[in-house]
Amino acid sequence: MTERLEDIAIAMVAEGQGILAADESTATIRKRFDSINVENTETNRRDYREMLFRANEAMKNYISGVILFEETLYQKAADGTPFVDLIRKAGAVPGIKVDMGAKPLAGSKIETVTEGLDGLRERLSKYHAAGARFAKWRAVISIADGLPTWNCVKANAHALARYAALCQEAGIVPIVEPEVLMDGPNSSHGIERCYEVTEWVLKTQFQELYDAGVVLEGMILKPNMIVPGQKCETQASVEQVADMTVRCLKSCVPSAVPGIAFLSGGQSDQLATAHLSAMIAMHSLPWKLTFSYGRALQAAALQAWGGKSENVAAGQRAFAHRCAMNGLAATGKWQAELEKAA
Repeated sequence: MTERLEDIAIAMVAEGQGILAADESTATIRKRFDSINVENTETNRRDYREMLFRANEAMKNYISGVILFEETLYQKAADGTPFVDLIRKAGAVPGIKVDMGAKPLAGSKIETVTEGLDGLRERLSKYHAAGARFAKWRAVISIADGLPTWNCVKANAHALARYAALCQEAGIVPIVEPEVLMDGPNSSHGIERCYEVTEWVLKTQFQELYDAGVVLEGMILKPNMIVPGQKCETQASVEQVADMTVRCLKSCVPSAVPGIAFLSGGQSDQLATAHLSAMIAMHSLPWKLTFSYGRALQAAALQAWGGKSENVAAGQRAFAHRCAMNGLAATGKWQAELEKAA
């Protein structure tokens, strides 16, 4: 039986569940391992990811999909079980990061364009055969004086649309991730400027997706929340972030899109959870809202594990707690007191 993109997309935004971003490149996971003094070897990377994927409470109850790095897609657990099989057994959909990273945009000192379209059709065919049923491509948009430029917004939206069309051709659901950074070159912009730029980026993105023939029912959007820059003197309340984010999305995202899975984008673990919960609790929404967090789901687990086999259970408990908190947020039922109770 042919798998329908629409069904995969709906499974990825199942009620009270979200997507674990475990797609850190070898260079990115080195930084995470450096923070706990663990050597960045293939065995340590395998052991760390295995700890997460075997955290049964978290994976079965709160995780609908896992974004993998290419190495991890083909990796096996210590007992020889392929990671893809572990993820499927937990009831989650395996996915793969397919972009080759943000590279300097020609003619700009600051802006970037994400690369990776060359050979993507062939790579997607291999990833599908290996078990991946969704993919991720991240574009990065910076806010600063005179930025972003139209060239940057257009180039990234066009690349994301081409990637999304290739994914759907291969039977893979694309996660479309145009991230407007809160911690860009100067990051002192206010929440209104974030709204303005995000609205521009999303409207451009959906026009490009339409032009590329992307089926909206078979994709997931992964946007930033509307938040002030990290160094902005006036930080926003949880309610203001929730209100402005929902308003922006309602003005830009067609209701045909089955789900929106937010990135945490530099927010603290708890703040990302609070913002998501407030959006769902306070608003009537045409699409499912959920989370697609990396660091915000993993940071506590990484610290608890510390690279020691005797700490695996502690790492899994920390991971399960963060997943449970975000699972509650994805139904609008998270409360700060529940963090203290754990």
